[in-house]
Amino acid sequence: MSYHILERTQLLPVTLPEAWKFFSAPGNLKHITPAYMGFEVLSDSGSETMYPGQIISYYVKPLFGFKMFWMTEITHVKEQEYFIDEQRFGPYQFWHHTHFFREIPGGVEMRDLVHYRLPFGPFGKLAHALLVKNQLHGIFDFRYQVLEKQFGKFPEQV
Repeated sequence: MSYHILERTQLLPVTLPEAWKFFSAPGNLKHITPAYMGFEVLSDSGSETMYPGQIISYYVKPLFGFKMFWMTEITHVKEQEYFIDEQRFGPYQFWHHTHFFREIPGGVEMRDLVHYRLPFGPFGKLAHALLVKNQLHGIFDFRYQVLEKQFGKFPEQV
């Protein structure tokens, strides 16, 4: 059984409370997702911050503009340290995404660790090699740029 890992780190020149407030608000997901993904949040939990057990549902257009339903659950939250979202229904056979936050001199280190697996056996492996891997990297590259524009470059990166 094979699965894939995507890990990304970004340094942001903001306080830990500012970073946490932004990333723990489900409504901000749309702002850090490329428009071509057709990301549309469907659920309205009435909460401005996430909590364990929260279900968030969306529509996404990951392949060729086909709209797909995606539902995730926020399974763990440790305030200003990390939170985990896991797919319950959607395009992946398995999706486990941990978002880590750590205060550092001059700002915050934000690290993402995603473990995922595609369905359809050998066809999923082929789709990953030809399309999905690059698309996921592109989504995280886009997010990096959006966050840099919103919060600024970390001093060592200027």
